[in-house]
Amino acid sequence: MIEPVLVVGAGPVGMTGALLLARHGVPSVVLETLPGRVSVGSRAICVQRDVLDLLERVGMGRGVVDAGVTWYSGRMFYREHEVFAMSFPEPPPGQFPPFVNTPQNLIERLLEERVRAEPLIDLRYDHTVVGLDQDDEGVTLGLSTPDGPTTVRGTHCIAADGSRSAVRGLLGLPFDGHSFDDRFLITDVRAKLDNPVPERRFYFDPAWNPGRQVLLHPQPESVWRIDWQVPRDFDLDAERAGGGLDQRVRQVIGDIDYELIWASSYRFHQRRVPRMLVGRVLLAGDAAHLMSPFGARGMNSGLADVENAAWKLAAARTGWGGPGLLDTYDRERGAAATENLRVTATTMRFLVPADDAERAHRHDVLERSLRDPAARAEINSGKLAEPFWYLDSPLTTPAAADDLAAFPTDPGLPRPPLPGVLCPDAQLPNGGRLRDGLAARFTVLAAPHAEVGIPVTTPDATVLRLPADVADLLRLGGDGAAVVRPDGYLAAVLPADQLPAGLTGALRRAAGWGG
Repeated sequence: MIEPVLVVGAGPVGMTGALLLARHGVPSVVLETLPGRVSVGSRAICVQRDVLDLLERVGMGRGVVDAGVTWYSGRMFYREHEVFAMSFPEPPPGQFPPFVNTPQNLIERLLEERVRAEPLIDLRYDHTVVGLDQDDEGVTLGLSTPDGPTTVRGTHCIAADGSRSAVRGLLGLPFDGHSFDDRFLITDVRAKLDNPVPERRFYFDPAWNPGRQVLLHPQPESVWRIDWQVPRDFDLDAERAGGGLDQRVRQVIGDIDYELIWASSYRFHQRRVPRMLVGRVLLAGDAAHLMSPFGARGMNSGLADVENAAWKLAAARTGWGGPGLLDTYDRERGAAATENLRVTATTMRFLVPADDAERAHRHDVLERSLRDPAARAEINSGKLAEPFWYLDSPLTTPAAADDLAAFPTDPGLPRPPLPGVLCPDAQLPNGGRLRDGLAARFTVLAAPHAEVGIPVTTPDATVLRLPADVADLLRLGGDGAAVVRPDGYLAAVLPADQLPAGLTGALRRAAGWGG
């Protein structure tokens, strides 16, 4: 019997991880402490375009888009004044939109349907992890179940069991960082608002929440997500009982009928584990890192974690991955967590100033934004989720020093197609998409005249010959080639004078066998 990978947690990150493992032919056992699916509240709602591509690799991207609300514009207000508006271009035919709002509870339902139809996945509810042992061959988890204590064994474990991760505790890992004093009230409200198009709205210091902010996001079926920043002593039960919650909602939506579907209050946190790989245990999502939700970097980064983990686990288990491959999970996704925490911490310093200097800066920026368009770029309501880059990963054949020095790292800037960057998408002459043609192992993207014979001693690779315009997009010219990893990242971009011999080293490096 082939031992599975153990996945702890049946949220979006855990179930997506299991589906990605199944894509690579790896069985898994998914262990969830809850007795069944709980569909309460929207929770994470905003899914980024490249993560939709990730989900489409397990047959889920289009379903998540169809179930959600696509938005292309956002507006920002300071008090009663609109100070900024942004818009995203609509995508070319066949490509996903920049963002879609699909509530987490709906994503989980769609994922579970897919999981239950996958014979390589064994989903077990009411199984609580209470013990963990690992050795050179695998991981054994002790479980508490309705039928009594038991154990389960696998070759590896993905811990996707959330912010209160039992696995993280059993590993003895600290979860260093800090929490914010202010709380945030989050509601789902069904109402027919008079909005011509779905859009994100951010209100700074409105008269009905002075000194703080409110965020409004569309959801399916006329549901709106409304987030208020509230004082640390906010009492949701008292607000409900005294009519304060109704008053808050009406200040946003006006005097129309509405249905309050869900309300909860949270403190936001900025925390991470010191390492995301401990022996044969890989921590992912909220079990590994917590960050404020402004910018939608939480669930999106957690899904990127498990895609990174899945192909490396498959390679390690079946032998085509080298001895250094699995260690790069922490190197790559740990760096991504650090960057996401840096970006979200900067946002929170603007949204929740910690001292007089930060409060003065926020006030100055917002006041100047009323008369100075240049000041509006300084308003920070959250830098939206985007893929991280692995320029210095051991798996990446490095770009030229000058290109690395000029690489843009500020949030939201377009990234040039250097090795270590997520491969851009493009339309192909047959009407398909470049990303749809990427293989489950490695793909060699070849310019029209590139010499790309694949040596049999390298990991499996599929050659995809590109038309000239797509080759130019990747800076391959007429006779260069690029190596793309199973997770869609460029591992190498090789000019003609490095072909075909350079492919051997690039493929071996990308599979963890060294340079």
